[in-house]
Parts: sequence; structure tokens; C-alpha cells
Amino acid sequence: MGWEKTRGTLPDTGPTWAPDDLSAAAALGGAQLPAAGLLWWIYDSTTQDSYGAGLGGALGALCFLLFAPFLLPILGMLSAFVLTLPSVVLARLAGRRLPGPGWVWHVVAPVGPALFWGVPACVLFGWPLGTAVPALAALGLLPTLWVGLARRRGWRQWGVWWRAAVGSVVLFVLAFGGGVLATETGLIQEYEPPKLTRAQLAGVWHGPSGAELRLHPDGSAEAVKLPAQPPFDDDHFRDYVVCRGSGTWEPDDDSGGTERDGVLLKLDGTCGEDTFWSIGGSEGAPELFVLFGDPDGGSLRILKPTRG
Repeated sequence: MGWEKTRGTLPDTGPTWAPDDLSAAAALGGAQLPAAGLLWWIYDSTTQDSYGAGLGGALGALCFLLFAPFLLPILGMLSAFVLTLPSVVLARLAGRRLPGPGWVWHVVAPVGPALFWGVPACVLFGWPLGTAVPALAALGLLPTLWVGLARRRGWRQWGVWWRAAVGSVVLFVLAFGGGVLATETGLIQEYEPPKLTRAQLAGVWHGPSGAELRLHPDGSAEAVKLPAQPPFDDDHFRDYVVCRGSGTWEPDDDSGGTERDGVLLKLDGTCGEDTFWSIGGSEGAPELFVLFGDPDGGSLRILKPTRG
């Protein structure tokens, strides 16, 4: 690939980076983000519970693409300082002191910054280490190789940026095709809500702001600060009302139009209409949820079972 030739023909910058390296790192660092974002969206929307939301984040993605020409250079510069340039320095240090082709160290080097940032991210935000580190390393891989390629070819800054722009389109198309293929072939498993029996549904479910729903095995129910569908003649156009009282419940197979099993709750009195709570979550951590109001921007309320 000419990496050894590069060492002999370019000025010796030592274990550091030059201004042209920063430009190349920022160019491809930003150029790859639309493809990376698309892959993340495909994976997240396929494997995670959307809770009946209409567009599943697609509207936000369209807004991002609209402002991409302004955001990508800034994000590319950030990724250059955080991931790419440290990887370039590590690769050059390894190439000077260890045997092997230069491109190998450019492939391996992004693991270092990925570990440096990935471990604190896991501690602070609870991200899985096995996901955060490979994802960060992948984001640093192509720009690190791109810096070496730009140095070897001697591209000027405008040449680096227009090639990165073309590469961005190519990467986006490849990401779209790969994502669709992965979902259609089952490589990315589609989310399936758990199947809960009547006995599993019975119990105490709690939610934010002190919301509580008690489902008794005999079909009776008690609610405390529980969101419910507003009355049909509600003049305030509220997404939901908060109710307290008793009523009845029964398992239901999609009377709420969510294509899921759930619980149909009927509270006594005049507070709220019958409310269908859909089943979500997983087998080990089931949930009941309702998306009140507009499916594209409504109020999501989730109940979780009380353990012990």
C-alpha cells in the first residue's frame, strides 16, 4: 500500500501530527457520520421497543441531514481530536518501534483512544463496554487510515475534502444496503414483545410520579395517580388525565390498535375512559405502556412490575 514509501518520502514529523493530518481527519471523521448514524438507527429501531411511536426517530434523522453541511465539519473536527489524531500518533509510534507494515498499526491504533473514552463512558452512562469500545474504535478506523492515505498521496486540503464528500455518499449507500440486508436475512433480530399470561400480569405495577396499578387475580384493579385516556368530551384537549380509584381489568389482544397483547383497564367513576396498556419490555423485564396523544409526539407512560 506504500506505507513504507511514505515514511521515506515525507518529512519526518516525529510522533505527532501535522495541520494537513487534522484536515484529513476532520474531513472523513465527519463524512462517515451519516452512514454511522443510519446504521445505528436501523439497528436501534429494529432491535428496540419503539413503544408504538410513529416515525421511530426518522424525523430527527431528516432534520440532521438538513443541517448536515453545517454540523458535519464541526463533528468531524471533534472526532479528529478525540479519536483520529491520537490514533495516528499511536500508529506512528508503533511503526517506529515495532516491526510490521505501517497500515497494520493504523488499523490497531484506534483501539487505544476507544478504550480511553469507552471505559469512562461505561462508568458514567452505563453503556455496555462490549458495545462502546468497538463502536468508538470503528469510528476512528477509517479516518486514521484516511490520514495515512492522504499523506501518501500528497493531497491538498481541497482534494481531501471533496474526496471525503464523495466517500460520504458511497458509505451512506453501502450502510443503507447493508442495513436492509441484515434485517431481511435476520442478522439483526427484530424486537418482539414478551408474551405474558394472566398470572404474570397480576401484581403491582408502578411508574413515574407515584403512579401505581394493582391488578388482582380476580379481575379487580386499583389505581393511584395513574394516567388514563381523557374523556371524549374533554374541553382541555389533554393527552391524558391522572386518576385514582378502583375498577376492573382483563387481558386483551390489541383493542388499543398497537398490534400487541395488553391489559384493558376500566376504572369506575367519571375519571378517564377505558385505557389499553400494551405489553412491552422483555421476558425478564416486562413493561406496560400507553402512548397518549399523537403517535409522533405524544406522552409515553410506562409501568414496571414491583419486585419482591
